[in-house]
Order: sequence, then C-alpha cells, then structure tokens
Amino acid sequence: MSDDDIPLKSAVELAMERLQASDREAGVDAPRVLTDAEKARIAELRSESRARMAQIEILYRDRRSADDDPVKLAELDEHYEVDRRRIESDVEGKIARIKEGRPEDD
Repeated sequence: MSDDDIPLKSAVELAMERLQASDREAGVDAPRVLTDAEKARIAELRSESRARMAQIEILYRDRRSADDDPVKLAELDEHYEVDRRRIESDVEGKIARIKEGRPEDD
C-alpha cells in the first residue's frame, strides 16, 4: 500500500487522535462503550424512576390538599423532598454502576 492509498484524515479526526493520546499519557481511561442491553437497562431505570416520582407526586398532592396544619404541611414537604432525592440518587447510582461496567447491586 502506497502513501497515495491512505485516505487523508479530517482536522477533527486528527484533533481527536491527539486528545486520545494526551488522555492516555495522563492516565485517563477512555469512556466505555455501552452495550445495547446496558442502554436498554438505563432507559428502563429512568422510566421506573419517572413512574416512582409520579406516584409520590400524586400522594403528596393528595395529602397536601387534605390538610391545612402548617406544621404537618412542612413535614409533608420535607418528606416529599427526601423521597425525591432518594429516588434520584438511587437511579443515578445504578446508572453510574452500569456505565462503569459494575453490577447494579454492587
């Protein structure tokens, strides 16, 4: 194969090669390519998370409309926010483990 047979690289391809080389030198790992099964599981986790969020939102609104005691409403608001953060944290942790190639239950 002669030099004339080798296709020229675009500026973007050359820049990407330089960035990848500098990452290797710095010890930065290349991002892992997700399998179709991992992508599907991540989509499923996000869907489940949205469903759980919708469920607590409905319960929260029902309970909030049924009470007018400011102390109870403040407690309800606090519990609602804790539940939301817990769901978000749980799903993001599972997704991060999948992206790292580790089992979800790790």
